[in-house]
Amino acid sequence: MPKRFSKPLVEALRAAKIMGLRAGSEPHRFVGIWVVVVRGRAFVRPWNDKPDGWYRVILRDPTGAIQVGAREVRIRARKTRGERLWDSIDAEYAVKYPTPGSKGYVRGFALPKRRRTTVELVPR
Repeated sequence: MPKRFSKPLVEALRAAKIMGLRAGSEPHRFVGIWVVVVRGRAFVRPWNDKPDGWYRVILRDPTGAIQVGAREVRIRARKTRGERLWDSIDAEYAVKYPTPGSKGYVRGFALPKRRRTTVELVPR
């Protein structure tokens, strides 16, 4: 069975509008990204698929760290698949980010090209 984040950390991720992600094992700064929690599991999607962006780094080196509040936690990332899971993640983005300014991003995250880039974060 895969490792899971502690319940307090899952609740912190659920509450956080933005969390920090440092992708890969090389020293790098944390970037702020949106995170959603579905069935107690943490998921992220990149907005851009730039060659030097966090998503490409995670594909090459699936290790890294997240920063939630004052906590820093080492993570491993893994690709996800499955329409039902992606549908649940889409729905959670819509619930968590309901502001008028967020709606365009929520719709964008639901596009097929971004759904396919969904990554689950697990503790390392």
